[in-house]
Amino acid sequence: MILLDDLKTELNGYRPEITELADVLDIENSKAELEQLRNKAAEPGFWDDLEKSQKVLQRTKSIENKIHSLETLSSMLEDLIALTELSIEENDESSIPEITDELEKFKKKLESEKLSTLLTGEYDAKNAIITFHAGAGGTEAQDWTEMLYRMYNRWAESHGFKINLLDYLDGDEAGIKSASLLIEGENAYGYLKSEAGVHRLVRISPFDSSGRRHTSFAAVEVMPEIDDSIEVDIRPEDLKVDAFRASGAGGQHINKTSSAIRITHLPTGIVVSCQTQRSQFQNRDYAMKMLRSKLVEIKEREHLEKISDIKGVQKEIAWGAQIRSYVFMPYTLVKDHRTSFETGNIGAVMDGDIDGFINEYLKSLSHGTLNQQ
Repeated sequence: MILLDDLKTELNGYRPEITELADVLDIENSKAELEQLRNKAAEPGFWDDLEKSQKVLQRTKSIENKIHSLETLSSMLEDLIALTELSIEENDESSIPEITDELEKFKKKLESEKLSTLLTGEYDAKNAIITFHAGAGGTEAQDWTEMLYRMYNRWAESHGFKINLLDYLDGDEAGIKSASLLIEGENAYGYLKSEAGVHRLVRISPFDSSGRRHTSFAAVEVMPEIDDSIEVDIRPEDLKVDAFRASGAGGQHINKTSSAIRITHLPTGIVVSCQTQRSQFQNRDYAMKMLRSKLVEIKEREHLEKISDIKGVQKEIAWGAQIRSYVFMPYTLVKDHRTSFETGNIGAVMDGDIDGFINEYLKSLSHGTLNQQ
């Protein structure tokens, strides 16, 4: 049986970890910077330069969130210690279930905060653009792509991220051929970058009347959203821009005019499209944002000096080099082939519970033990 004295000892053991986390997050300097930013926002003429003021406000919110998260974590721990000490004084063991339950929540939040310290990449704090592509296999692959699309929507919703649909192309009979989402929130790219690659499904296909087992593939691309503050050398003469009538999800208004935009970057063959905004101008703006993000992501991944060093179409969907397998039959298992992390609860995973995979990826990345496919 768990004893109150044991719980008190365990809880007190987390105090040094909170102090260490505060040092790693540089909380004291962050508080000083926050005060400076707030003073700047109070200066006359602050709103004269809207772009500059927005950056100040974004930075302010980012620091406030970091400080608030640590203070919440520290408060959770101190409240638990106080409750445990009170229970010991009163010799009241009825509070043990409540304490152990809250302790588990605390440990989960502590782990999450520790993982956030691993997000030190140049673009980790940015929003993420995630794009889905069905592989070969027709309806089965397109249905699998829609399942992944739903999984990442659920994950983003559960973490409080804002989701903006950019592009959506229906499948021939079911599912989707391709789709793009903008996931907005702090560290969205830092977390989701682990999901880029080919995802493999093994199941009894609901589209096969013979009930045979099928293997399907879908590719997931993840890019940081690159704003105008980062210069990306894209020459107008290198772009082919096509307007077309939109189709698929997004509302009836998108089918009435040729407002959808497709942009081809001729030197690399990269194609991006956006069809879910209300005007051709907005669709073009988002498509250009996707193109900039894609070019920067490739440049960073390939360790190139400049954008013009990117040669030819990037072959993203490499069958046989999947990063993760999802097996529904003859047993249930989701396994990441880079970290070897796995779970048998495939239902939870498809409902967006993929934090275990993301966390193991980040840990492996920081320790240099990642088995890159």
